[in-house]
Amino acid sequence: MSLDAFKFIFWWEWAHRFLARMVGFAFAIPLVYFILRRRLPAAVSWKFAGLLALGGIQGAIGWYMVSSGLVDRIDVSHYRLALHLTVAFLIFALLLWSAWTLPGPIDAVSRLPSTMRHRRAAQALLALIFLQIVLGAFVAGMKAGLAHNTWPLMDGRFIPSGLWVMSPWYLNLFENVMTVQFNHRMVAYVIVAAVLWHATSIIRDDGAHAARSSALMLAGGIVAQALLGIWTLLAHVPLGLGLAHQGLAAIVTGLAVWHLFVVSRADA
Repeated sequence: MSLDAFKFIFWWEWAHRFLARMVGFAFAIPLVYFILRRRLPAAVSWKFAGLLALGGIQGAIGWYMVSSGLVDRIDVSHYRLALHLTVAFLIFALLLWSAWTLPGPIDAVSRLPSTMRHRRAAQALLALIFLQIVLGAFVAGMKAGLAHNTWPLMDGRFIPSGLWVMSPWYLNLFENVMTVQFNHRMVAYVIVAAVLWHATSIIRDDGAHAARSSALMLAGGIVAQALLGIWTLLAHVPLGLGLAHQGLAAIVTGLAVWHLFVVSRADA
């Protein structure tokens, strides 16, 4: 590694840690103030205190991840990277949900009737998106996007050979570059098909007016994310496209949480 390459990594790492500390202070100081002034109900105080604690745990996970690259290797464990990224998205989703459930202007969201079927579908979509985030972290951590840069085929086949060459078999799910990328592709197809079916189902249901806009926004975001993922793969994962793909994943997660929130209120 050249000195310039080390400087590039150092400043990204320093900025990430510094921003993490500032986010912690920006959350903790107002929270303590509002709790001391009794401006928050007890239930809300405990909820946000739990989020603050989860943020602290995330900081510890970050160090746990970084420490894996300090001995015998210069990159971090993809298992720990996946844990760190998933917890970050979990905190993001919980923050959005907690904010939207507070009393305020958001109460204007329509409570027109929906169905339990729509609510369960929205929950399943959010779970699938989180699974895809984990798989995406494995792809990033193993640099799996730098191999098999063709689409829709891998090595000339839709289902390539070599998916299960490791023994025991389950190691392929976590250690085989081909299998990790293949799983990321397949789950993406499932999510695209599921969100399009879900949005179509809501549009056809005359009683689901409250969720139509959020379902369409979620469908649009997921289709855009899938197309961006294909572009990123075919371009051999340049840094800009990789960052855009991860950033859009956060937007899609926010849209999925918002859609579940709208459908849940409609069921209320």
